Amino acid sequence: MSEEKKNEELTEDVKEEETPPAQEEEKEEPNPEEEEAKADETEALKAEIASLNQKIAILKNEYAKAYADTENTRKRLQKEHENYLKYHIRDFAMQILPVLDDCERALAQKTDDEGYRKGVEMIYNKLKAALEKEGVTEIEAVGQPFDPNWHQALMSEKAEGTESGIVLQVFQKGYKLKDRLLRAAMVKISA
Repeated sequence: MSEEKKNEELTEDVKEEETPPAQEEEKEEPNPEEEEAKADETEALKAEIASLNQKIAILKNEYAKAYADTENTRKRLQKEHENYLKYHIRDFAMQILPVLDDCERALAQKTDDEGYRKGVEMIYNKLKAALEKEGVTEIEAVGQPFDPNWHQALMSEKAEGTESGIVLQVFQKGYKLKDRLLRAAMVKISA
């Protein structure tokens, strides 16, 4: 009996396992409220994406402007630095030019003391060489056509055999620093 009962119980267990469920789960039909909520959410996300894309475009534009400003500032500072290096001696040269003029006046005077004359001449030559090394050069004037960019006319005079507008005499030498005017030459020109 015990074996028969066991067999019966086993067959019942197997039957229970093999029997399919009576009803399959029914498919849920879409809920219109849920679909509408999903559509609203989709629209909201699309609007947010459009807004973010617009912000990205604005930020890209601001970045480009900031980059251009930085580049312009860098170039301007570099140009200013180059000009400083090129013309840094200007103020010093303007202070030294009167000393150079005084040396020329001292050399133009007659003296019996050759040692004194030689000393002033040495100072003058060293000063002039130091200025020339930094790019300060004398403006040629006598016999040249008058150029208002480099010369300052103090007076004019008729001179025979000379055409009008030629520099006849220099009262004070003019100097330029590289390609810029440092001090205009004060001159007398022919009328």
